[in-house]
Amino acid sequence: MSDYVIMTDSCCDLPAELAEELGIEVLPLRLELEGQEYRNLLDGSEIGFHAFYDRVRAGAMPVTSAVNVGEFDAAMRPILKEGKDILCLCFSSALSTTYQSAVIAAREQEEFPDRKIRVVDSLCASMGQGLFVWLCAQEKKKGKTLEEVWDFAEGAKANICHWFTVDDLNHLKRGGRVSAAAALFGTMLSVKPVLHVDDQGRLIPMEKCRGRKASLLALLDHMEKTVVDPERYPVFISHGDCLEEAEFLAEEIRRRFGTKDIRISYVGPVIGSHTGAGVMALFFVGRSR
Repeated sequence: MSDYVIMTDSCCDLPAELAEELGIEVLPLRLELEGQEYRNLLDGSEIGFHAFYDRVRAGAMPVTSAVNVGEFDAAMRPILKEGKDILCLCFSSALSTTYQSAVIAAREQEEFPDRKIRVVDSLCASMGQGLFVWLCAQEKKKGKTLEEVWDFAEGAKANICHWFTVDDLNHLKRGGRVSAAAALFGTMLSVKPVLHVDDQGRLIPMEKCRGRKASLLALLDHMEKTVVDPERYPVFISHGDCLEEAEFLAEEIRRRFGTKDIRISYVGPVIGSHTGAGVMALFFVGRSR
């Protein structure tokens, strides 16, 4: 059985130390902010998470870019030269071209005819992608082969539930998710949308709540409807520089569902460019999305 490496991109929003512990190869997406380009590194070493959100709050408007074919090629080639195969788990194709770039780069590795590269469209985002990667890494730890973990990944991605809310509708307006009028009146009335990522990896508005606390509690209500074995599987929470509210959500999850393993991390600057500060996202294993 040949060895293999799990590869992903930085939209997984995993804490850097957890990605290192899992042995994951992580390729960064990029953003341009006020004339300077930064890599979205998991440790925030090129642009700190709090500093990024402070600049967004002050009115900065970042522009993001996906991992390109050349970057995937440069990352894949040394692994293949070592005689290892690759399982590449990518950010949702409905939200980025990163997956398409990985597929093209994998096809161009004719120099290594004996090596295998399997590329998976996770249909996930942020720590939903992170949870998906974590689950696949657990299968690898059990000694499963590349093909076995690939099969697991293709089946498991439909069970990674994403629920989130944003604090500022204007960022969704910029991305075309809500109209200018909806953003204006929603802001005036303190309306907070609750959205999820559907089974095609698309961002879908689901309901509107009056006030921040109501929107946070709505995330838990949606979790209650579909969650599977919340005491067995971990729950991941990512946030846009609002740690105190993330910890409130984690405490409520422990109280309501008995979950012991809850991981909290930042929504990284690439996804945060499209959601703004104050985004709160909840990810768990469910019967369906």
